[in-house]
Amino acid sequence: MTIPDATTLSVTQALGEFVATLKWSDASPKVRALMPVLLMDYFRAALAGQNRSWTNAVSKLYLSHSSAQTASVLYTGAQVDVSRAAFINGVAAGSLDWDDSHVAAILHPGVVIWPAAMAMAEIVKCTGEELLTAVLTGYETAIRIGMSIQPEHSLRGFQGTPTCGAFGAAAACARLLKLSPEGCRHALGIAATFTGGISQFFVSGSDIKRLHAGKAAANGVEAALLAHAGLTGPHDAIEGSQGFARAFSDRFDPAVCVADLKQVFPTEWVSLKPHVGSVRMQSAIEAAGFLSATGLDAKDIEAITIGVHGAMMSKLASNKPVDIQQAQLSTPFAVAMAFVMGPTKPSPFALSVDDYDAALLNPKVWDLCARSVCVVDAEVEARTTRESVSGRVTVHLKDGHTLENFVVSPKGCPQNPMSAEDVAARFLGLSAGRLHESDLNNWLKIAQNLEQRQDLSALFDLRV
Repeated sequence: MTIPDATTLSVTQALGEFVATLKWSDASPKVRALMPVLLMDYFRAALAGQNRSWTNAVSKLYLSHSSAQTASVLYTGAQVDVSRAAFINGVAAGSLDWDDSHVAAILHPGVVIWPAAMAMAEIVKCTGEELLTAVLTGYETAIRIGMSIQPEHSLRGFQGTPTCGAFGAAAACARLLKLSPEGCRHALGIAATFTGGISQFFVSGSDIKRLHAGKAAANGVEAALLAHAGLTGPHDAIEGSQGFARAFSDRFDPAVCVADLKQVFPTEWVSLKPHVGSVRMQSAIEAAGFLSATGLDAKDIEAITIGVHGAMMSKLASNKPVDIQQAQLSTPFAVAMAFVMGPTKPSPFALSVDDYDAALLNPKVWDLCARSVCVVDAEVEARTTRESVSGRVTVHLKDGHTLENFVVSPKGCPQNPMSAEDVAARFLGLSAGRLHESDLNNWLKIAQNLEQRQDLSALFDLRV
């Protein structure tokens, strides 16, 4: 990237200008091809989380919230206030750790930006190209802000999805509302004061992480609507001396936010996840799945050593998870699942949230998890990039032998991407018994050709 002089940067203003003026034709062919894939993956994640206890609780709370501006609760036919629709759909999609991820920005952009933009799209009756362009501005905004303050932002105890994600949701909605550059800047300024989301769930468990994407989506909707109503935010809300970046991180590189806007698109570095769990766990799970598929029996394993990046040790390395939320963020637990449950899984191997539910009741998984330990691995750290995290699994057998597998670039990362066909296939697999296959196939055709659509109402027609 070309890095401007940081002393002359007005980040909030530059991003507001970008949000208001980006053209779909400005995006690279790779990004234009990626956006419908991200849409399909978002709807798949929302289906996976649609009938969970936390989603049901949020839905019950907000289904009575109607207004003159209503939007769809996905898969139900229900209509609620536009910000509440974004909240519910964001909770459904973002609650399972099965969403898209950006390694360098340390956030899950799609499960915040898509629910906000989809809700707003129903209000403004936009075209497919307008929706895709707006969502792309959201991804770029959230990702660039995230990269400018990470990893210090995460190390201070914040989760980037609800903090940086709120800017992305506000950007997408401001664009759909056709705000001026100044109006988009105000939307970002208002979003800055709505940001929040702590990471104590890594330590103590709880349901709070399951709400983060939904709350950020709703915050983005409301920030854009407030800007549309004429309210203002600080012109330097992101970069100011008491603005978002300096309040939420010990390091801020403003140049990263604005370098090569409309020329370089960090959205290209988004990863999709085959397995429930952090994007940083995917290589270790894949390595364990490979070893399990060779015929290795879990009962023959004495211990497991998992080579990880040092950044994973504080949040993703516990072998004593206290609840399902922590289990989904435990590399040792996921690796133990791969060995105990992997042989019974169909191909392609993937761990779902239902597998975690079953694993919590499986003493074999707990026993092997207790004998699995994460260690900082120098080669893993050397091979890890801003686009993907490598991983190593070493199995110590009871007969004294050792088996090992190293994954450089896990399936779903930019170097080893999922195709549109891959995403469609796993959406179809997840939907079996819940959606009519013909309905979903028709929907997938619409999603894959979204930029040609003038009417988006068919996107909201899927019903469980």
